[in-house]
Amino acid sequence: MGIKQYKPYTPTRRFTKLSDFSELTTSKPFKSLTKGKKRINGRNNLGRITVRHRGAGVKRAFRIIDFARDKWNVPGTVETVEYDPNRTSRICLVKYADGARRYILAPENLNVGDSIIAGDNVPLTPGNCSTLRNIPEGTPIHNVEIMPGRMRGQMVRSAGTSAVIKAKEGNYAFVELPSKELRKFHLNCKATIGIVSNSDHSNIVLGKAGRSRWMGRRPKVRGVAMNAVDHPHGGGRGKQKGYKMPVSPTGVPAKGVKTRSKNKYSDQWIVRKRKKRGKK
Repeated sequence: MGIKQYKPYTPTRRFTKLSDFSELTTSKPFKSLTKGKKRINGRNNLGRITVRHRGAGVKRAFRIIDFARDKWNVPGTVETVEYDPNRTSRICLVKYADGARRYILAPENLNVGDSIIAGDNVPLTPGNCSTLRNIPEGTPIHNVEIMPGRMRGQMVRSAGTSAVIKAKEGNYAFVELPSKELRKFHLNCKATIGIVSNSDHSNIVLGKAGRSRWMGRRPKVRGVAMNAVDHPHGGGRGKQKGYKMPVSPTGVPAKGVKTRSKNKYSDQWIVRKRKKRGKK
């Protein structure tokens, strides 16, 4: 994988940086593992917009990903490495020994023809899955379960990310997440070994507004550029900041004001909170 740059024959092309997709081996998904994806365009069940700046975009097919990795002790072989428009990482199609095929998140350094397996005693190679009990400290992992046996892998699934097991004590493992948050996980929680693929995703520059529209992102207008009837930041003669703190169009505090309720059940699993932006 790599980043592709273009000759600057237009102002847009000068700054555009896109993936070269050199790691992909096919352009069409496995049809039986896809389904239609209904667009909600940021609206809730009442049809009201709850998430702004969403809508339109290129039609997508949803790929059914196996986050649970419940094919235990059944070896599989990687058949293809594919693009998924619904996530930042690449996915790969795995054919198991019993004939079943499933999509999984593609880790780095996993190629077509490689063998993977999920089980208790597996080699520490990218793509293999096991419980935290059987993975040694210092091993990069992703697709980590939160509750053992009850849920599929939910954490550390974005492109280029990985978590690290720092220590084990009793029935729990202390895992450092990509945000530098230190969190406790039960040793029976499953995780996949390796770093999520497409680590160059953070270097992509879309280059033009049209490419954002293809992805379903509509234009954003600053609140201070609106009229007072449309936004709490609007109005005023000329440019002026006539508000005490930034808020959303509905008056909810924004930009750093804490809105999370305290005494959450999940707080007991957090050993060290994540670092704030701009602070070391």
